[in-house]
Amino acid sequence: MPVLYGSTENRKEPFLPELISPDTRLPVNKKGTAAVQTLTPGLRRFLYFTAASTGAAILIVEILGAKMLSPYLGTSHFVWTAQIAVTLLSLAVGYWFGGWLVDRSQKLQQLYLCILAAGIYLALTIPFTKNVAYACLSLSLPVGSLLASLFLFFVPLTLLAVTGPFCIRILTSSVNAVGGNVGRLSAISTLGSVLGTVLIGYVLIPFLPNSVTMLITAGYLAVLSFVFLFMWRSKSGSNLVPVILTTIALLAGYRGVQLDGKSPSDYFTEIERTNSNFGLMQVMEVDGGLRRYYLNDYLTQNTYDPETGQSTSLFTHMLHGLAHYYTRSTDEVFCIGLGVGIVPMLFANEGSQVDVVEINDKIVDLGARHFGLKPNKLNITIGDGRYYLNQSRKQYDAVILDAFLGDSSPSHLMTREAFSEMSRVLKPEGVLVINSFGEFGSGKDFFTASLDKTLKAVFRQVRIHASGNGNVFYVATNAESLDKLRDFPFDKAYPENRQGIDDALAGIRQVNPRSGIVLTDDFNPVEFHDAGNREELRRNLAFSMRSM
Repeated sequence: MPVLYGSTENRKEPFLPELISPDTRLPVNKKGTAAVQTLTPGLRRFLYFTAASTGAAILIVEILGAKMLSPYLGTSHFVWTAQIAVTLLSLAVGYWFGGWLVDRSQKLQQLYLCILAAGIYLALTIPFTKNVAYACLSLSLPVGSLLASLFLFFVPLTLLAVTGPFCIRILTSSVNAVGGNVGRLSAISTLGSVLGTVLIGYVLIPFLPNSVTMLITAGYLAVLSFVFLFMWRSKSGSNLVPVILTTIALLAGYRGVQLDGKSPSDYFTEIERTNSNFGLMQVMEVDGGLRRYYLNDYLTQNTYDPETGQSTSLFTHMLHGLAHYYTRSTDEVFCIGLGVGIVPMLFANEGSQVDVVEINDKIVDLGARHFGLKPNKLNITIGDGRYYLNQSRKQYDAVILDAFLGDSSPSHLMTREAFSEMSRVLKPEGVLVINSFGEFGSGKDFFTASLDKTLKAVFRQVRIHASGNGNVFYVATNAESLDKLRDFPFDKAYPENRQGIDDALAGIRQVNPRSGIVLTDDFNPVEFHDAGNREELRRNLAFSMRSM
């Protein structure tokens, strides 16, 4: 983050806080003004390097913190708002504390002990994040996410923010140089933040578990501190206590990494784990391999029977079956969201030409290894569904919208404008089939009713199917009527899902016309109004995983 530190006050005496020995208080003249001393070139360069490093660490922790909490608290705007708010509050307090600290004493060891303490604290967050998150799940999502972020990340981020004012005070030898030093340090710190953002977004999150990334960050800050303490600290001081505390914290963090890599229980066997830009991806097996699960950020996204090659999850058969039920043909199908490939493969195995847009590039290989996905039978594009829609000039018999980020669909795919693009790529008799979660009770039906109203603002016919077990399916078309045109393909469905399918086909639901709004790109407050339902869903899923 950029260093933001106020200008010095006007003084009659020159402002001269330079050092030679960072462990020695500045000598003062008779007027109480600090005497001029010169930093060695090596130490000056190291201070600039420190500013860049802490700037990078702050951005890494800000982004990584939200990712570490997402398996328990979700990825809604409440979680990101809490994390950003805590980061900004930490910077404000850290800048104040750093200025107060350096005005009392210009010993540089104070700065590096703050950085070391930040590293120790971050290492300890690894084994405790899960317990803190579960403790906060009993609270409302806005309050719980804010308290979790405060407890886990406020202290280390505050300690890292000390760097800015401390370095400005140390590096400035006269009031005439304040502007240049503030500008230089702000630029260096901001460039470090840019580097940290690039690292976390393009390298660390896609290729390393979040716990490992946090441990690396903590270890890097510890190494940075010890380089100073061993090279520039006076020989009279002892580094034994910092070394012991750091060792204990890093060992605790390493233990947290080991625990994070274990299966939830002996009942589950983890057969693959990988990280991506869109969360932790796991493949689990139970009953000696008779049932396979795909989890994203610890939430079950699909289940699979390796022996029959079928999904055991109701929604996969409903998405495929409703497209059959309401169309005369499904020769050309467009799927927004690949999942693990089961729904697109159901169409492809019937001879349909299937185009798929999927935002997570890592899911393709995972689906091919564990869930029967054959990428060569599909036309898969890696990218955002909305962007693909805007570019597409094809028309389809069916569009299947099954895009989920954790426990909810991306909001930008659920607006009037997005549905207008989906309508444009449908043939005149084609259908849009949507998988979602929703409630119909009074006070809980904002999303369900809003989605119905938004679809009706675009399509002539809209129908809602729900079995009562969580998933809600919307079917929309521009045809004159929405009638059964073919039999439901029960032969393709998993036998144990037959009753659920019957219930969903018969369970045609209506929404309260006084609830909800038409969702648009400009105004789509679903995450706010549906937060309670999503919070309850995620809490139930998270606690179910904890009990396994």
